Amino acid sequence: MRYPEEVIEEVRARNDILDVISGYVSLKRKGASYFGLCPFHNEKTGSFSVSRSKQIYYCFGCGAGGNVISFIMQYENLTFPEAVQFLAKRAGVTLPERPYTEEEKKAQDLKSQLLEIHKAAATHYYQLLHTREGERAYLYLKGRRLTDETIRHFGLGYSSRQPGELYRFLRSRGYKDDVLKQSGLVTIEEKHTRDKFWNRAMFPILDVSNRVIGFGGRVMGDGEPKYLNSPETKLFDKSRNLYGLNYAKNSRKDYFLLCEGYMDVISLHQAGFSNAVASLGTALTSQHCLLIRRYVKEVVLTYDSDGAGVNAAKRAIPLLREAGISAKVLSMKPYKDPDEFIKGLGAEAYQERIDQARNAFLWEIDQAAKDYNIDDPGEKTAFYREAARRLAGFTETLERENYIQAVAREHRIPADELRRLVNTIGQSQALKSSYDRDVWEVPRKKTPAEKDDAVRKSQRIFLSCLTEEPSLLAKAEKYISPEDFTDPLYREIAEQLFEGIRAGDLNAARILSRYADDEEKEKRAAAVFNASEAAELEDAERYKAVEDCIRRIRMEHLDQESRAASDMASLQRILREKTELKTMKIDLGGA
Repeated sequence: MRYPEEVIEEVRARNDILDVISGYVSLKRKGASYFGLCPFHNEKTGSFSVSRSKQIYYCFGCGAGGNVISFIMQYENLTFPEAVQFLAKRAGVTLPERPYTEEEKKAQDLKSQLLEIHKAAATHYYQLLHTREGERAYLYLKGRRLTDETIRHFGLGYSSRQPGELYRFLRSRGYKDDVLKQSGLVTIEEKHTRDKFWNRAMFPILDVSNRVIGFGGRVMGDGEPKYLNSPETKLFDKSRNLYGLNYAKNSRKDYFLLCEGYMDVISLHQAGFSNAVASLGTALTSQHCLLIRRYVKEVVLTYDSDGAGVNAAKRAIPLLREAGISAKVLSMKPYKDPDEFIKGLGAEAYQERIDQARNAFLWEIDQAAKDYNIDDPGEKTAFYREAARRLAGFTETLERENYIQAVAREHRIPADELRRLVNTIGQSQALKSSYDRDVWEVPRKKTPAEKDDAVRKSQRIFLSCLTEEPSLLAKAEKYISPEDFTDPLYREIAEQLFEGIRAGDLNAARILSRYADDEEKEKRAAAVFNASEAAELEDAERYKAVEDCIRRIRMEHLDQESRAASDMASLQRILREKTELKTMKIDLGGA
């Protein structure tokens, strides 16, 4: 049993889709819609659109689409009822009590058991750390100058050297193999079982609600890999979680310190920097940036000072910029990482480095300068061109001018010459981009909805045109009805659209809610309300497109009727209607 339709509609209506999605995705207005980078697939150009008027979103790249409830389901990995509860809490809507369906109950029970298993494992690892067997790991952590209070605060522990020790412990607590298999903590095979983590110092990974969802483990000794993380599970997605975020989100600072590893985060927290976080054994992703943006708008990168750390910062800065996060880069020299720096110079010196952190773009220019021999005239010119190319990426005139002046001043480049070079490169890039689109552009991979045959495409365009201009229905329904739609889904949508427009209550988001349990249908329905073919048409073109669609949709319906006809009279009627349709003047009042 789901929540009543009127309750779902109230929750949806009380959560403006633009306000909600703006908390996850950096959006810019373009015409009647807002566009940004899709959070559901990797892309460099923003094909993810949000319509405030329709209260729906759609990605023209991957086909993801739906209403605000669908977005929360997909992004937060929640079931439909959980997403409704999430949004109800956000909007202050009181939900009625409702029983779980059998499927929902199974999913909820599994999630609850997995959380219990991870909590039990974390407690077990912590207790092992304080036994004779865990002494080596305990001494390792103490050798890293961690206090007992810090060890307790982060729940650090130890995984046994004994094969299958954790498995036996969890079995003794009553957990069955079918659930343990899905925990990511043990591997269960026909002849034997083994623990994922063996002889390691253990770092529990907590979500923002302080629930253990995974682990990281540092091997004791010379084993490989040195660091090991939990695999992806129903609880743990490393691209959507950050180590230390459960504490950092409550920090009074308006920025995060972004680190590379567990020990850096722990050392910084111990030193009083409770706003430190780190990605979980993976490079920073666009999903991480969107997660960060929910809490702060500025990040200070505190990556290692070696080559790998510099390269990681170079990769992270564009992702942060795309997410609308301001970034600075902290210099760790002469130390390698925050942990070593804190031990060497202390917290006060580290705060001074934070205060002196370099603007990320200017840091990028500094790094680019290192690749050129400025004493050589040719390489010096090449560096100026590289700096100008990067500066040309700023689309706002004032921001670009501010950075031109800063780069010119710091690298002793004549400002007027640099500005002229930036403008020349900007114009060249614009011309090339236009030429590439017109001549060389490779068509993107089409989504399943776009692979429909010509008839389905006509049905989709017709429905989309109605959503853009509902007044078209008054004349269009003289020639066509929902029964003419041969695609079952489009027929359902047509029925709801016709009914809604007649009642003066066209609600695309409510229609999409009816397909929340079927991802493929929801994607196809979302494509109807976001068909680019219809949105880009001028009025006269739209009338002509609707006329063509009506003719094709009606003709296909008649073709289907003819194939099912069982008597001559029916066939003759169908042939007569098809002949009339070919010459019929369809008047929508457009031309």
